Amino acid sequence: MSASHANASAPALLTDLYQLTMLDAYYTLGMEKPAVFEFFVRRLPAGRNFLVAAGLEQVLDYLENLHFTADEIEWLASTQRYSASFLERLSKFRFTGQVYALREGTVFFASEPVLRVVAPLPEAQLVESRIVNLLHYQTLVASKAARCRLAAPRAELIDFGMRRAHGAEAAALCSRASYIAGFDSTATVEASRRFGIPVAGTMAHSFVQAHEMELEAFRNFAKCRPDNVVLLIDTYDIARGARRAVEVATELRSSGVTVKGVRIDSGDLAVEARRVRGILDSLGAKDIRILVSGSVDEYSIAAMEADQVPVDAYCLGTRLAVSQDAPSLDCAYKLQQYAGRPCRKRSQRKETWPGPRQVYRQYDPQGLICRDVLCCEDETFEGRALLWHVMDGGRRMAHPPPLTEVRDFCAEELATLPIALSTLEHVRYSPAKVSDRQHALVAELDSIAR
Repeated sequence: MSASHANASAPALLTDLYQLTMLDAYYTLGMEKPAVFEFFVRRLPAGRNFLVAAGLEQVLDYLENLHFTADEIEWLASTQRYSASFLERLSKFRFTGQVYALREGTVFFASEPVLRVVAPLPEAQLVESRIVNLLHYQTLVASKAARCRLAAPRAELIDFGMRRAHGAEAAALCSRASYIAGFDSTATVEASRRFGIPVAGTMAHSFVQAHEMELEAFRNFAKCRPDNVVLLIDTYDIARGARRAVEVATELRSSGVTVKGVRIDSGDLAVEARRVRGILDSLGAKDIRILVSGSVDEYSIAAMEADQVPVDAYCLGTRLAVSQDAPSLDCAYKLQQYAGRPCRKRSQRKETWPGPRQVYRQYDPQGLICRDVLCCEDETFEGRALLWHVMDGGRRMAHPPPLTEVRDFCAEELATLPIALSTLEHVRYSPAKVSDRQHALVAELDSIAR
């Protein structure tokens, strides 16, 4: 199913109060000339050398469908905060602007514009909170997931994050973002229905506990799900569970049922995976795969991969869904230009680069990123321009690409990372450079007393 179905029902009141306050003030003052806003990340979190853009399709869906319902207008009227004329304007509100953005799956760096909105000032202002809400979370998770994929280029990666995600929407969008970044499947059924992501799962400890004997539980599960027999072997004793898994596999082989794998969800995963692999192999079950879950992230994956621990699939939950080591991005959506006048915020540690911007990506002879040039929108440099025109007049300029296509593009992007930036070790290096004209524009604006 198309990603565009994800947020069609998002209410217009899913916003901050000050957005409505600003909208009212702009209408009152007649400030409705074209404005340019950009979403970007000021600084990368500690431990991140790059980020992966995700969430654009949900933003475009939001903008296309944004309107105030009669119930919302009625509720706003009940607050007695707003005039009847303002509420009348809200009842007719639609987004009519343009959007330029990085393709989903694009690798990017600090200060680079991820998305640019060009619209009448009230429209561009109102959409700020939801745009940040949508881009922030998926970019956060996609960036975490990309690091997991780089740590294990060949292993299967499965999203198990739903139950610890911060709400229902986050659960589905975690699956989407991680799939873009290279995960193979998700355990979240709704994400599979909504986005077409392959769905995967095993069995619960409670199923084993509900039986008097573990062996009986394994046999019954295999009878009920003969097409996908993956047995959870750590409810009681892992080694004994592994031997019982082989016993069931041997029993079922004659009937054409295959035990595909065993999952370990506790203990020292590296130690237990080695022990289980030894048991499986010694009993002639070399074709049974090993899945591990429980506090898995890119760091534990990298350690196990480096030590050649015999793990076939990593199942990631909490640490993926909440991006545990970097749970937020220092991102912003800021006014870059109003009525043709470039704008720049000069607050300490929150300074912005002024005017509409573009990014040109340059590559070395090996096809790796060597430089990103941050420049004024109308400048031209060698390389690939990263921001695309994706919405005009409040309507998409093209149908959403298949998520598999976005995923393939992200894999291509990750392959262009220099070795220094693709490792888990944090480096104090960014390929992003700012053009001379951008610097000159900053100097010009800073010379004007505000």
